Amino acid sequence: MNIHEYQAKEILNEYGIQVPRGQVIFTPEEAFKAAWRIESDVAVVKAQIHAGGRGKAGGVKIAKSIDDVMLHANELLGKKLVTHQTGPEGKEVTRLLIEEGCDIKKEYYIGLTLDRGTSRIVLIASEEGGTEIENVAKEMPDKIYKEIIDPVIGLTPFQARRIGFNINISKELMQQFVELLLNLYRCFVDKDCTIAEINPLVVTEDGRVMALDAKMNFDSNGLYRNKDILDYRDLEEEDEKEIEASKYDLSYVSLDGNIGCLVNGAGLAMSTMDIIKYYGGEPANFLDVGGGATEENVKAAFKIILSDKRVNGIFVNIFGGIIKCDVIANGIVEACKDIKVKVPIVVRLEGTNVDEGIEILNNSGLNIVTANSMGEGAKKIVELVK
Repeated sequence: MNIHEYQAKEILNEYGIQVPRGQVIFTPEEAFKAAWRIESDVAVVKAQIHAGGRGKAGGVKIAKSIDDVMLHANELLGKKLVTHQTGPEGKEVTRLLIEEGCDIKKEYYIGLTLDRGTSRIVLIASEEGGTEIENVAKEMPDKIYKEIIDPVIGLTPFQARRIGFNINISKELMQQFVELLLNLYRCFVDKDCTIAEINPLVVTEDGRVMALDAKMNFDSNGLYRNKDILDYRDLEEEDEKEIEASKYDLSYVSLDGNIGCLVNGAGLAMSTMDIIKYYGGEPANFLDVGGGATEENVKAAFKIILSDKRVNGIFVNIFGGIIKCDVIANGIVEACKDIKVKVPIVVRLEGTNVDEGIEILNNSGLNIVTANSMGEGAKKIVELVK
């Protein structure tokens, strides 16, 4: 789950990490009051969307007067902001963060994420703050420093100091910097983060170490024990189909193709998308109905897939272990009758009660094509769609 910058800063502030004074607004009328509360000669007006690259896309404005704040607020609210992460369709700006300006002396990058190679949390830091860390890694890999964190011991002051020395934090600010890193790690673990990034982390002319921008993502599986984080969810920033899928415990991600996929198991779903592409097709989605799917889940999955107008065909690829093939078959038949599916459907079933499942499909009187293997099914649906 993603949250906005201003929400991430609220969380960081709870953990003793300094952030600029600011206020979120939703209407241009609120901008006037917000600017006065900052009590700063310079204000920054920042679009709040779930995407990076806002500055380059014109989503971050400097204001030197109340009139400037009002002007930028009117300009940005309601605007479609297109960045390298939003795609060409962009995202509408519905809220702004109006924040005090800072007298910046130096910028750094700090981030915590999960390292799949070591199955541990890794601390990443660079002296090249304010730029995209991916570009720094590509162009100046020697400017990036990492500390792999032992999950039993946690981030140690020694590791934090070593990072500080590597990115040339001054001796006068070292203790402040170390405390910030330890607090950020504590926040990462407490809140079940997958990413906690401060870019840039700045040193101000008056000697403060401050998070000027922040990005935080959370493991959705941990939200049951962090319900305060769930309150930050902004449904306007999420795909409607993904929101609907979450109501039925379906794992759904929208893609750009035209072949809908209904699969059980994340690994099988990934393989299904790969084999569709192998035969020249393009998957329209990742959809994992899970091991405990019911007829209701299957019907909901069909409705979600078909709500994407680009879908010209559906490939159902099920391996029945815990889930039974006859349950899936009944769900498919009921969904087709209920929704009146008009696109071709290819179904490959394997596993528990497979014969019963295929019999249900063959006797349904519906235009459903069965396949004996994943490769055969993928090839058939690509041909039918073409």
